[in-house]
Amino acid sequence: MFKISVRSGSASASRRKGTQEVKAIKDECTRSVTPARPLRRSFQTHPQAPVEGRYDPYNALVHLAPRTHHAARAESLKGESGALQGWSVSVKDNIATTDMPTSCSSQMLHGYTSPFDATAVCLLRQAGAQLIGKTNCDEFGMGSHNLHTVYGPVLNPASPDEYTMGNKSEGRQRHRAYHQPRVAGGSSGGAAASVRAGLARIALASDTGGSIRIPASHCGVWGLKPSYGLISRWGLVSYADSLDTLGLLGRAPHDLQLAFEVLNVRDEKDPSAVPDQARKAAREAAQARIASFPKGSLEGLRIGIPVEYFPSELEPQIIPPLHGVLSNLKQRGAVLKSISLNCVKPALGAYYVVASAEASSNLARYDGVRYGHQSTDKSGISEGQVHPYAHTRSEAFGEEVKRRILLGTHALTSSAFDNYFLQAQRVRLLVQRGFENAFRDVNVLLAAASSEESRKQTRPMQRSAGEGGEEGVDLIVGPATTSTAPTLASVLHPSAQKSTASRTSAYVQDVLTVPASLAGLPSLCAPAGVAQDGWPVGICLTAQWGHEETIWRVAKEIEMG
Repeated sequence: MFKISVRSGSASASRRKGTQEVKAIKDECTRSVTPARPLRRSFQTHPQAPVEGRYDPYNALVHLAPRTHHAARAESLKGESGALQGWSVSVKDNIATTDMPTSCSSQMLHGYTSPFDATAVCLLRQAGAQLIGKTNCDEFGMGSHNLHTVYGPVLNPASPDEYTMGNKSEGRQRHRAYHQPRVAGGSSGGAAASVRAGLARIALASDTGGSIRIPASHCGVWGLKPSYGLISRWGLVSYADSLDTLGLLGRAPHDLQLAFEVLNVRDEKDPSAVPDQARKAAREAAQARIASFPKGSLEGLRIGIPVEYFPSELEPQIIPPLHGVLSNLKQRGAVLKSISLNCVKPALGAYYVVASAEASSNLARYDGVRYGHQSTDKSGISEGQVHPYAHTRSEAFGEEVKRRILLGTHALTSSAFDNYFLQAQRVRLLVQRGFENAFRDVNVLLAAASSEESRKQTRPMQRSAGEGGEEGVDLIVGPATTSTAPTLASVLHPSAQKSTASRTSAYVQDVLTVPASLAGLPSLCAPAGVAQDGWPVGICLTAQWGHEETIWRVAKEIEMG
């Protein structure tokens, strides 16, 4: 056992140390990922973020908001008092903004600037928020480590300053481990790092299969993936339309709640936006449950802990911090119940088939003709051996994006469609029904989509014996990741880059977050503490669709400790 103590007044030292770490690994990063063009995989950093002179040695910000824009916005908002007045907000690089490029951290969209703001960006601006810049991310949102980006990997700012231990040799070993830079998680690693480093109060990002929750866990911040259909996706560059969800990261759940209320508005421009009637019904159901709890207590709250959320890949050091949070909730009156979600096991495979299939369709638009990168390589074109479209896409897309495009294209071919894509959609339905059988309250979207008679027959909301109804749970809780943040060296090493096992392990990192994404459920990653190696551990709270209120209530108890 050991304790962690943070030296007072160590902020400047941490910044200097972070800058040194960037310089130390710069050569390794550029060597490990060979550039196809001058920009591809180069390691770039912005020495100073536009927020109170703070520095960004973590490579979190890739585009900075123009200072003239800051001044103009401040002048136009004089005397106004929005819900987020004066808040500093970073925006993921796959969300459209008019005053900064939207490159999706890809060479394909290098230098592209959107002619419009995303709806979520408009709402944040109207509420008085100040956008400070765009954050680094995995290319088009595809990745779990924030390595697949033309701007270089994001460094994790969450490292502890000092270890205090009784065993000196063990202390030296952990001290060496501490000095190894670690990944921030992906794909929204820049967003999480910008919040953890104090560059932004909150961050607007996207989550497809865990892209907010994984970085939140690795960086020790709060990260919300809301219910699918609540926050407008208009202006979000599409990866997988049926899974993409805009969400938030912050240092306090109250900040996320306020920002979520600002963004939780139906947008007619978003075809996936849920009607106001369903939003209201879900919210009222959640509020009714919360109102039944005694004041200052969680008595009556039922928390389900799926056995499938503790796979063999889970590091043992993750368990103690989770146990501490669950024990605290139990002391506040919550009932902890072990449950089984058999649908979790096949969820990961189904997710990658569905997401890759949708990605192959969405990314087909990037041909270098209307916008984006256009290849200058003319070899083989005149002979008819190569189409210029192929040159452009081969040059501009990174290896991970090309890998998923190929997987998705194969899944949509006539010979594989039934065996892969349709089967994956059937698994997705099983995942949705599995969660529905576990929760106490019904999903208002399923209720609205089914008549009373059809519900009695097909019963998408039918409860299994001993589950659902009054025996069901209000919240499902489990670890956010299978491990603490891996070291940058371990994932950038040439052998790791070429290893199939290494790539598979990166995919496995999503196993705990993907089920909620397939079901479209809200899920919040909360800091649970630190593991034995001193790095942050996150715990995920997943609720019924539209029951964010339940999550906020429990998050408040977790924050209080």
